[in-house]
Amino acid sequence: MHTVYVNTGGTPPDARAAIAAQARAVGAVEHHESDARGAVFDRFVRFLSLGNVLRGEVYPLSVAAERTQQALSVIEAARAIGAGAVAHGSTGAGNDQVRFDVALRVLAPDLEIVTPIRDLGVTRDHAIAYLTERKLPVPAKAGAYSVNRGLWGTTWGGGWTHDTWAGPPAELLEPPADAPAPREIVLAWACGLPVALDGAALDGPTLVERLNGLAEAYGFGRGIHVGETALGIKGRIGFEAGAALLLIAAHRELEKLVLTKWQAFWKDQLGRFYGDRLHEGQYFDPALRDIEALITSSQARVTGETRVRLAPGRFQVVGTRSPHSMMDQTVATYGEENRLWTGDEARAYARIAAIPALLAARASKQ
Repeated sequence: MHTVYVNTGGTPPDARAAIAAQARAVGAVEHHESDARGAVFDRFVRFLSLGNVLRGEVYPLSVAAERTQQALSVIEAARAIGAGAVAHGSTGAGNDQVRFDVALRVLAPDLEIVTPIRDLGVTRDHAIAYLTERKLPVPAKAGAYSVNRGLWGTTWGGGWTHDTWAGPPAELLEPPADAPAPREIVLAWACGLPVALDGAALDGPTLVERLNGLAEAYGFGRGIHVGETALGIKGRIGFEAGAALLLIAAHRELEKLVLTKWQAFWKDQLGRFYGDRLHEGQYFDPALRDIEALITSSQARVTGETRVRLAPGRFQVVGTRSPHSMMDQTVATYGEENRLWTGDEARAYARIAAIPALLAARASKQ
């Protein structure tokens, strides 16, 4: 048996070394590591960011952005060594089993999918006892939480998340006591994607990692999400996704300057659908390629800068500018004066605008 670790971000070198040591301890013939951070950004984070995708209006799909890529990278490793089967440790209750299995069945239907945890109904406590009895390494806090760290955020499942009335522990509620003083940062954007931080050009994954470092230092970007799983039941998770939330908020504010009302409306609808399908493991549906094409087209003028203020426990987008801004003070000032129409024309428009509701009101009285 070979083991594969797919690095989707958020795991420092010492943690990756511990994973490799665990693979050797359980008797793997060889341990493989794949750096997929760039692929995660280009294939998934790109469209989750461009689409301003927040599940339940709060959660930036941190885990869903990674699982399908992990399956893709595992398939590549399986092909390279000539494997006849792929095993994963998902239970029969969550979303990950669907994400992994769909990718494997679509792209590698010849590979057998081996899932002993799911098939045998092995509980977390049983698994820990099994490993402990054999003096094999057990991840810290494995009995209490399932923690997923990645480029687009970190999630916690288990413990307090199972009780919908219970709040998170203090470290997820309060900003760090040694948080830095408030400061402002400037993000530069080109066709909807962040390309620079405070004047320094950065590739996508590096920029996200830098923002995650700032979010951790200031303690912002934390939240709780309740929603439907791929199997239709309700689930609850805690998450910390400062970079994702900041980028989506800043991107949305820049879009407000350059997109028309209906561009933004339809893009929001499609972004929501896109996130739903990705969440449920249906990345390979051709409809998602069509949506990606429309979202990409909508970003042609989403270029400019956003200014964001960071403070302990929060951030705020405080300024935006773009060479394509439709907010033109030379022709109109909101609520005060304009040069595009006369007062008489405005009066006539307002009178006509009332007609549908006027007719409805008359009909309801009759």
